[in-house]
Amino acid sequence: MVPDGSRVLSAVTSDAVHRATRAELAGLPVDVAPLLLGGELRTLVAGSAVHLRITEVEAYHGQGTGAHADPGSHARMGRTPRNATMWSEPGHLYVYLSHGIHSCVNVVSGPEGQAGGILLRAGAVVHGADAAAVRRGAEPPLTPRLLRDLARGPGRFGQAAGLRHPLHDGIDAVTGSEQEGARAELWLRDEPVADVATGPRVGVAGIAGTDAFPWRFWIAGDPSVSPFRWGRGAQAASPGAP
Repeated sequence: MVPDGSRVLSAVTSDAVHRATRAELAGLPVDVAPLLLGGELRTLVAGSAVHLRITEVEAYHGQGTGAHADPGSHARMGRTPRNATMWSEPGHLYVYLSHGIHSCVNVVSGPEGQAGGILLRAGAVVHGADAAAVRRGAEPPLTPRLLRDLARGPGRFGQAAGLRHPLHDGIDAVTGSEQEGARAELWLRDEPVADVATGPRVGVAGIAGTDAFPWRFWIAGDPSVSPFRWGRGAQAASPGAP
């Protein structure tokens, strides 16, 4: 379902993919984010390979990045030990811990010297479903609903990918070099995916979670996309809210 305040963008379609380059990820996160849709994050962890087709993302800008300050970003106040990876070269993965439990995966994006990240909110397993299920602790059989939910939401996505904070924070998804027993590769579509929807970010508090920041992008109608929910105070702050 498309939440209030969202809209649908159109583009051409092709299934061909290629390894991401730093140049492709050097733009502002809000511009790069929709280009990740339909691409894949491919990981090899402890000998098990999982490929996740990216179906939902959110853009976040750091301090001084872009024309408008992003109050929802981990890097809104500048560089800290926690968010240092957001200042890395584009294509590294910022893996952080959410609520002290969930390892969430972001693709670093943005001009050199500026912080930015694109949260991988949801995906569909296109290779390695058994390995993803083991990582998720899912019980067999792999029903259609279970397959849909394996990487539905940022915590599940990180778990299915097998990437963990702090071990894999900063891993390079452009070169695919090994870090703490894991490899990650980001693959992008040769042509943008069709029917990209955009709207407020999920669960982000205050104005940062309203249609003032329509920085969540997803493949319209894809069943693996996570459900929308307002963050604390966001609905009240949004002029487009019901």
